[in-house]
Amino acid sequence: MKATEANLLKFLRKSPQFVIPIYQRNYSWTEEQCRQLWADLMRAGRDDKVNAHFIGSIVYVERGLSTVTTEEALLVIDGQQRLTTSTLLIAALAQHFKTHNVAELLDAFSFKKLRNYYLLNPDEDGDRHYKLILSETDKDTLLALLQDTPMPAQASTRITENYALFQNLIEEHQHELEAICQGLAKLVIVDVALDRSQDNPQLIFESMNSTGLELSQADLIRNYILMGLEPKLQTELYNTYWRPMEKAFGQAAYVVHFDAFMRHYLTTKTGEIPNVRDVYLAFKAFAQKQPDTNTRTRDLVADIHAYALYYCAMALGTETDAGLKQAFHDLRELKVDVAYPFLLDVYHDYKHGRLSSDEALQIVRLVESYVFRRAICAIPTNSLNKTFAGLSRSLKKDRYLESVQAALLLLPSYRRFPKDEEFQREIKLRDLYNFRSRSYWLRRLENHGRKERVVVEDYTIEHILPQNEDLSSEWQQELGPDWQRIQEEWLHTLGNLTLTGYNSEYSDHSFAYKRDQVTDKDGNSIGFASSPLKLNLGLGTVPQWDESAIKARAERLATDAAKVWKVPALDNSVLDAYRATPAQTGQTYSIADHPHLETGAMKPVFEALRKAVQALNPNVTEEFLKLYVAYKAETNFVDVVPKAKRLLLVLNIGVAELDDPRGLCRDISNIGRWGNGDVEVGLSSLNELPYVMGLIRQALDRQMGGPQDDGY
Repeated sequence: MKATEANLLKFLRKSPQFVIPIYQRNYSWTEEQCRQLWADLMRAGRDDKVNAHFIGSIVYVERGLSTVTTEEALLVIDGQQRLTTSTLLIAALAQHFKTHNVAELLDAFSFKKLRNYYLLNPDEDGDRHYKLILSETDKDTLLALLQDTPMPAQASTRITENYALFQNLIEEHQHELEAICQGLAKLVIVDVALDRSQDNPQLIFESMNSTGLELSQADLIRNYILMGLEPKLQTELYNTYWRPMEKAFGQAAYVVHFDAFMRHYLTTKTGEIPNVRDVYLAFKAFAQKQPDTNTRTRDLVADIHAYALYYCAMALGTETDAGLKQAFHDLRELKVDVAYPFLLDVYHDYKHGRLSSDEALQIVRLVESYVFRRAICAIPTNSLNKTFAGLSRSLKKDRYLESVQAALLLLPSYRRFPKDEEFQREIKLRDLYNFRSRSYWLRRLENHGRKERVVVEDYTIEHILPQNEDLSSEWQQELGPDWQRIQEEWLHTLGNLTLTGYNSEYSDHSFAYKRDQVTDKDGNSIGFASSPLKLNLGLGTVPQWDESAIKARAERLATDAAKVWKVPALDNSVLDAYRATPAQTGQTYSIADHPHLETGAMKPVFEALRKAVQALNPNVTEEFLKLYVAYKAETNFVDVVPKAKRLLLVLNIGVAELDDPRGLCRDISNIGRWGNGDVEVGLSSLNELPYVMGLIRQALDRQMGGPQDDGY
């Protein structure tokens, strides 16, 4: 590697051509980064005391071996963003010189010199005519700007927007044109030339810590896959798989969604959920474990391409099957991203003929019902990621739909699929007006079973009993002397909410008026009694809107809701075939097998500990074993090894993951021990219990997916 400081303009003029390799990300600097460059340039240009302003490094390697007669283009490894932005700035400045017929400034700046020194190779033809050739998405847009020709059909928004920004900034500061040129002339870079025979571009790329826009995990992954390949194979894989994948996402969605897709893809493939900041590292580990064959890279890229198209079908609305398309739309509205790892596997099996489109649709709807029912029943969502990450591995693919139904029905209580009794009870009482996905549940209830769908977005939500705290005397009389309690308790619940296209006409009028007397401008009845909406069926025959009427309507709609968001129905004989058979240990133990706990000095400490641990979660179980006591949710999260004068607690969590400000814990990952886990902490008195319980809670939270709301 050879690194030297260089003036940007001299660097551009001297270089034959820069080419952005196909594996590099698209140009992505935003207005914020461009304005920062402009501010730095203007500060340097206005101040004679500033001799130079450093803007970062440009790392490159020769595309091939240069000769006396042929000077090869330079492949940019790092610095694309600042190089492209500088080109846009120079192009905008050149255009200003031309438009305003500006004479040469500072003996170096003119329309002709700006173009022929820094933008073009005037004596070359074709692509060699240009100093900078961008990657596929951005190339045509930049060349159209430099040629002053019409933009391509799918122009790069970043290129066009930033070019226009620089044009506007130059126009606004045209009275400081000399300062602009002075500032541009003071920009300095670090010129880093790699030796193709000795330097590893990928390692250097990863280690660069530049000040531009941070690389996404997907950028790093693409470069890791393609950068080290021979140019021919690199181009083939990019054109066959990677570029079509980028197009499937779309220019804007690729930037927003691709990192999330890669995380879901890795979860699907490994069953482990990568940390959102470590997706690239997880991908490298996954890629390195693939069978070492001649087609390993091709197979991996082809697989990523296939799963990316599955993801686009689910998350970006590209599905062509009408039923699945609507189901995926509902999942997106419900915000069930956490289920994508499981559904990617399901969609893969659907595409390979292992289940029909109808079976795939039923599975998607089961996932929707599972998540919605849990949300209505206010069950914490922090276990959903682990539920879906491992669900596919428990299935019997020869009985696909049935095994999905069984897997969901047999989930433990904290992951349970709420049954009809619980769901119907809770949906009648829940505040659904302020529910996160209000339009979602209204649309699903209204359109269930309809062939002609109602566009719920054309309607507004209506409180039959009004929200106005200052209720009219008519409403107070209708509700009775307990009207304030009734309004407070039932206002935002299922029984009192409906849809209407005439919210302003209904206003806070009495129920009888809303039911029978509201008319449109032509005198047509538009009251509840005349409404074509399913949600309003039966309102025309209700004589009085009071607490009993609200409850009766809620009861009817809750019954309908249980049909919309169904729970699987399998006979116990079928479920029994899927139930895990308990291990036969041959011997059982009790507290009597641990004298230190039953009668020793540690008895009161243990009794307080076991009570506190079991109170952490209703799903915690206690099991006495020969040498220790295990506390489990899914599996052991803390084991208690009894000693005469203290209890040794073994926590099932890594020491690096544990917040232990007092430093009481010991890493026992490489030490023989009883219990399950890598961390040991002692407990010898009741005074220590509150702090130790904080450590135990962390181990339980880790097992159950973390305390954060990461599912819905």
